[in-house]
Amino acid sequence: MILMSKRFLAAACAAATALALSACSSAPSSEGNASKDGTLTVMASFYPLQYLAEKIGGEHVTVTSLTPAGAEPHDLELSPKTVDALASADAVVYLAGFQAAVDEAIEQQAPTTVIDVSPAVELVEANSSANHPSEDEDADEAQSGESTTEEHADHDHEGHHHDMSTDPHFWLDPVRMASAATLVGDKLAEADPANADTYKANAQALNEELSALGDDLVAKTATCQIKTFVTAHTAFGYLADRTGLTQVGISGLDPDSSPSPARLAEIGQIAKDQGVTTIFTEALIDPKVAQTLADDLGISTAVLDPIESQTDSSKDYVAVMKDNINALSTANNCQ
Repeated sequence: MILMSKRFLAAACAAATALALSACSSAPSSEGNASKDGTLTVMASFYPLQYLAEKIGGEHVTVTSLTPAGAEPHDLELSPKTVDALASADAVVYLAGFQAAVDEAIEQQAPTTVIDVSPAVELVEANSSANHPSEDEDADEAQSGESTTEEHADHDHEGHHHDMSTDPHFWLDPVRMASAATLVGDKLAEADPANADTYKANAQALNEELSALGDDLVAKTATCQIKTFVTAHTAFGYLADRTGLTQVGISGLDPDSSPSPARLAEIGQIAKDQGVTTIFTEALIDPKVAQTLADDLGISTAVLDPIESQTDSSKDYVAVMKDNINALSTANNCQ
């Protein structure tokens, strides 16, 4: 009897287990592309896109940046573990052509939803104007801060081809950032239809906030007495375009590029001719060259943040852009 009981119990347990497994395998999933806690897992390639994904996704997304906070995104390297995590994510938000390691990882192991913001932001070709010079701009080819070079340079950092045929720094124009917000909202809505209305509403609200920030940028720089500003690297071309100002970069589009002595002398002359009061530095770039140039000219330094990475966790994209607007309007005597 004891033996029969054990066999009966074993058979009953096996039958119950089989029934449960059958029920689980045949039941449809209601989560779609969702993580265990019910949120979409989203990878963003660097901070401005992380900001968009978090603001638009809200409680429905879990966002991770492929570029660590405080790190330089231009020459990002991805570990095999990170590439695997990217492949298993529900979505990735990135800017094609900006970070070679991210482009390569997506080509190899793309997640279900790939959101490239470049079609929405109207990238400008390098060397098309003074504000978007090519990376091979040489001091003796430039006059009054304007590039006349005909070719662009690609940089190879630790094995990754670095394409600078276009200026990637669109997010420094809040209006372009607003366009990216709309695209991200639409794509997240497609990836997670159950929460589509929320994504689109959040994107619309963010678009309006960023557009207003762009209006504020224009208003506060409309009366600038000084029309030129000098930056640590040429990241602010889209901001300059929006304001009608001209930027002069110590380094080029890639902050790793080094200025020649002739280029520094030329920048110094431009600063004198244009009445520049300030040389702008950045948190992620050694300020030594900018500080030396400012000291030689007898003028000040201040920070203009390219917002390529979040260097202060207490300030988000909008807060830093407001700081930038104030710094620029002060340095350029905008009444």
